[in-house]
Amino acid sequence: MALKGTAVLSWGDSWSNNPSGFVSNRVKNLNTSRNFLCFGGFSGNRAIKSVEDENRAKPTIEKDVSSGLYKDLNLTSLPKPLSEVTPNNDTKVRISFKGLPGSYSEEAALKAYPKCETVHCNEFEDVFKAVELLIADKAVLPIENSSGGSIHRNYDLILRHRLHITGEVQLVSDLCLLALPGIRMEQLKRVLSHPQALAFCDVFLSKLGVAVDNVEDTAAAAQYVASNGLKDAGVIASARAAEIYGLNILANGVQDDSGHITRFLVLARDPIIPRTDKPFKTSIVFTLDEGPGVLFKALAVFASRDINLSKIESRPQRKKPLRVVDDSNTGNAKYFDYLFYIDFEASMAEPRAQSALGHLQELTPFLRVLGCYPQEIVIPCKCVALISGLFWVF
Repeated sequence: MALKGTAVLSWGDSWSNNPSGFVSNRVKNLNTSRNFLCFGGFSGNRAIKSVEDENRAKPTIEKDVSSGLYKDLNLTSLPKPLSEVTPNNDTKVRISFKGLPGSYSEEAALKAYPKCETVHCNEFEDVFKAVELLIADKAVLPIENSSGGSIHRNYDLILRHRLHITGEVQLVSDLCLLALPGIRMEQLKRVLSHPQALAFCDVFLSKLGVAVDNVEDTAAAAQYVASNGLKDAGVIASARAAEIYGLNILANGVQDDSGHITRFLVLARDPIIPRTDKPFKTSIVFTLDEGPGVLFKALAVFASRDINLSKIESRPQRKKPLRVVDDSNTGNAKYFDYLFYIDFEASMAEPRAQSALGHLQELTPFLRVLGCYPQEIVIPCKCVALISGLFWVF
């Protein structure tokens, strides 16, 4: 099967505005090769202009930074980004995340880089900007939870921004009930936390017989109770939040389901080089033309090469949500126009993955590789440092 736009992507500037959708800006045409070495990114020849901000320009340092980011950093002295997520790396790396210190996203950052310097942000958009503006080296972003499902907002932001997925972090949740020192559980009249954290502890809180108050994130709830000396209020948050804000742990593991796992993505300005010496995962996004069986054909390119799909997610195109199709009998038919996000278990260094994407390129008007990165295997642990469970919070 002949491949369209056969190319080898060099290790290049990830801020290329190539209209074809390639992430790298150094592309060499190879007429004699069928292989695709996709380090910086991969795209089909026909970019869809309705895909969110595909021609987004490279941000500049002069742009204003959200008030949620640290502003006192010397941008000229920031370390260079690391090339790969290494749990025991001794290099001091700055990681941006949403929420306050003690949030579960910070837990994920510290799991990936135990000696990192964390940069807290108010919004998910700020988490991306911190890396783009060189305030942070990498970002940690919750993407899905075993109970709550996918965080759709973050899928949209990943496409809008030009960061690369370089790793994943999976955390096992262990939510704690916190209160001021000396306060007993029976003295509590209300409990504060993020609404999803409260939902995860619904049975426990119902038995406790308290009112619940929603707060933007779990660490913010802990800070609020501690700073205001609220003796009648408890908090659902992490054990680390208790340590940071001087609260006592009244109960561990108060979530209704002990099997909560949240998957976080690590993103950086530069991609990492795919390898084959350990399990890798590749994340892509693509669109399809309207027609019978088009999604089946797209997925078949992976099944025919024994490539396992670990995740598939669809999102309507925000700038072009509807596709109008002419029909000779009824006039016009309207369909939602979707983006399909897929994670598959193969490294871009493997010929079967290169072949699958080459085949998929023939079926799709738009294709972009979001990242190729090492898989993380979750090993249940009672250590509170592996707490997670709040996904779109922090």
